[in-house]
Amino acid sequence: MKYAIANADRNDLSVIFNLFEKAIQFLKLNKYIGWNSYDKAFIQSDIEQGRLFKITIGNEIACIFSVCYSDALIWREMEKGNAIYLHRIVLNRYFAGEKLFSKILEWAIQFAKNNNLQYIRMDTWADNKKIIDYYKSYGFYFIENYTTSNTEDLPVQHRNLNVALLEFAL
Repeated sequence: MKYAIANADRNDLSVIFNLFEKAIQFLKLNKYIGWNSYDKAFIQSDIEQGRLFKITIGNEIACIFSVCYSDALIWREMEKGNAIYLHRIVLNRYFAGEKLFSKILEWAIQFAKNNNLQYIRMDTWADNKKIIDYYKSYGFYFIENYTTSNTEDLPVQHRNLNVALLEFAL
């Protein structure tokens, strides 16, 4: 499978919004704990700031993910400028089974090494054992559960959310 990882751009927005909407439908249909909505303004901001990436296979967007380089709102005192944070990973269900998260992790490991970072961090729903176990199968360690604040500094889908904090040490 030949793939590429690149920054998403404004021309991708309709596809990206569609991926979020289909992901929400998939979660509800399968009774998984997950997003009920998403914040289009945060997605657009991620694109404008170069933080939203896409994995393409051929001409199709197979997966998207956002990164940030500081996450004090969720990681609080653990935030020391020594990590890259993965957020809002959304799979195009057509590519289910392609293990695209392994490509994201390879990319993040290389980025972290190139920038002398010690960790790759992410958060996910604390009540979704299946997704936590999935990320742990890639070498992430569970750090703690944390309930996020209700601040406009977080996307709407991340407010008042009970999350599991996960860390991959390099």
